[in-house]
Amino acid sequence: MINLCSVVCLCIFFFTRSSACPLDLEYVVKIAWDTSSCRPSTAAGIPSPNCCQTLTSLYGVAFAHRLKNTSLFRLPDLETSSSCLSNFQSKLDRLGLPRQIASACFAPHRFVNTTNVCAGLQTRRDWVALLGESTPLDLACRSDLSDLGACDACVGAGFRAQSRLLAIDGNISHSTGCFHYTILYAAGVVNELGPHSTGALSCIFGLPLLSRGGGGGDRSLILAAAGAGFAAVVVTCLVAFLLKGVVGEKQVAASESEGFASSDSDSSDDRPLLNWRPKTDTLWYKINDIEKATDSLSPKNLIGRGQFGEVYKGKLGDGSLIAVKKVIDTELEFVSEVEIITSLRHRNLVPLRGCCVDDTTHQKYLIYDYMPNGNLSEHLFPKQRGLDRTMPWPQRKSVILDVANALLYLHRGVNPPVYHRDIKPTNILLDAQMRARVADFGLAKRGEGRLTTRIAGTHGYLAPEYALYGQLTEKSDVYSFGIVVLEVMCGRKALDLSSSTVLITDWAWPQVKGGRVEQVLDPCLLGRGFPKEIMERFVVVGILCAHLMVALRPTILEAVKMLEGDIELPILPDRPSFAPFPN
Repeated sequence: MINLCSVVCLCIFFFTRSSACPLDLEYVVKIAWDTSSCRPSTAAGIPSPNCCQTLTSLYGVAFAHRLKNTSLFRLPDLETSSSCLSNFQSKLDRLGLPRQIASACFAPHRFVNTTNVCAGLQTRRDWVALLGESTPLDLACRSDLSDLGACDACVGAGFRAQSRLLAIDGNISHSTGCFHYTILYAAGVVNELGPHSTGALSCIFGLPLLSRGGGGGDRSLILAAAGAGFAAVVVTCLVAFLLKGVVGEKQVAASESEGFASSDSDSSDDRPLLNWRPKTDTLWYKINDIEKATDSLSPKNLIGRGQFGEVYKGKLGDGSLIAVKKVIDTELEFVSEVEIITSLRHRNLVPLRGCCVDDTTHQKYLIYDYMPNGNLSEHLFPKQRGLDRTMPWPQRKSVILDVANALLYLHRGVNPPVYHRDIKPTNILLDAQMRARVADFGLAKRGEGRLTTRIAGTHGYLAPEYALYGQLTEKSDVYSFGIVVLEVMCGRKALDLSSSTVLITDWAWPQVKGGRVEQVLDPCLLGRGFPKEIMERFVVVGILCAHLMVALRPTILEAVKMLEGDIELPILPDRPSFAPFPN
């Protein structure tokens, strides 16, 4: 018969074996991080919406430290993860922060090693097997990252490492997961000063630190000065893959932000639309009109399909051609798109003719003017559609200027400004005169300096500070515009997983900086008497707009002036150079 002592000892053994937290979290109460965003800001005691982002950065430090000591990226099981979150909360309690704040921000299962989110990576050995002993990170992220230049170099190396992992994985939906691993590896393995150093905390983790003067609300974040980089990554859930979805898909972080005031209206509210009508004089179509115009949405009239809906060509009774978008997203976004686009009037935006909600099925439709020349992608990459045609320089120049002027209107011509959030070739339509018109405002948001817990858009076109930090400004659209400009001028896609240089900016930047602009221009533009000097200027503007660092990106107004030759181009800065990956 087993005595009581043996039973107790056995229980303690199994309990500690399965749920003892392996993370050292004592640093939480020792480093000088800015806790202000997690202090109650209202009478109801609700912290700032930035709090969960700050806590994610803070918590990620422990995972990088564990990776350094154990070569493991995540925790073994749910019990262990729950134990660690409880321990984390106890440290926050000692700082006088609200109780249960950690559980309000995180779910324990996010930190458990149960899913493949990037090329099957689980351990440091897996990393080396995939990328080799030496990567750009090993050169650029090794030293003290408190210096802005050093941080910028580490940022560039991080994106290169992510691109290589993504190319190996082959699944573009794993882009966020691959970058999360890159963050942990940079801080936990590469940086000589370790994840607790000031440079790692501010540059790699983006943790808001108190200034040397000790002001409680004064942050010394490199992110605040530079606006992008590794610092941007962790705040959307560094280690635990806080975001269920992937960059390029619409994501809702409801479980992570529940109980907190939100600075964004992104939610999945499927409120009834039966009593809703546009605030403007937008025409309200009957479902019978839509079915008749499109032959009941016949497949022969299908002209486009995206992640947010299908588009059909239709013909109204008066003979006018329309494009009918069958919306497959939430009703809130349907309302948002209608109310935003109907308040805008510009020659380079696709006008909304009307909308429709089927009272029986509640299916939603948006009706636009039909654009007979399709979208920009079809003309830039015609061979993918079995076509043999090229887009001449005058048309490319016109398209770029049209899109730039559309964004200038959205950013400066309306109040509050509108951020499109999904500028890409397939959302740039061409009318009968081949003039560009920006379309698809389902993701558009109003307002200055937004911080969102919901990241939406298309991977390859998303600005780093937005895709990974949730920081939405006019320069988020400028980044996307820069990528589009490079695609137009180079005839190359934003992401090319078949190439060793995946990102178009990584490919174009060193060529242009080295004076070899002809090597990045689409061959179709060469030898035809087109003005080479102007084409080169457009390429440089594209690179400047797609700069990783927000502070070094022009505004769209400055970009327009550069394109039109009204102001001189700044000197193109050096792109951080790194040793190539081993073959």
